[in-house]
Amino acid sequence: MDLRQERMTPFTLLQIDHIVLRITDLKRSLAFYVDVLGCTIEKWQDAIGLVQLRAGNSLIDLVPIEGRLGRAGGAAPGTEGRNVDHFALEIAPFDEAAIRAHLTAHHVSIGEFGHRYGAKGDGPSIYISDPDGNTIELKGPPVKSHGDD
Repeated sequence: MDLRQERMTPFTLLQIDHIVLRITDLKRSLAFYVDVLGCTIEKWQDAIGLVQLRAGNSLIDLVPIEGRLGRAGGAAPGTEGRNVDHFALEIAPFDEAAIRAHLTAHHVSIGEFGHRYGAKGDGPSIYISDPDGNTIELKGPPVKSHGDD
């Protein structure tokens, strides 16, 4: 198989939008990502247990394992637990019907569709899994709200 062959998809990959890390100590992680690497705190989502950090054009989301999202991910990071929840790829355009048809034609299991916050703001996204079970979020461009004019 020629790995360089051009693929026909209903969208173009633009960049990594964000990565979601499951963590055991929020204070320690914030010290590392903010103080050591220079990220800035962009958004706190206490209701679901998520802190979003700006890393250039992308985001690093921190999910403490004791929060709602963290508990849903299973065991704490370590030998028997995952620490990467998923990564998101920014795509455009985001034509949900075309994306679903494309993924279905390739026998890709399609997860939940919704509007979620990403590196460029709130916008449409859909979850899929790669052949090894890694979760990937296909993240569309931000949707302008009435207050954004």
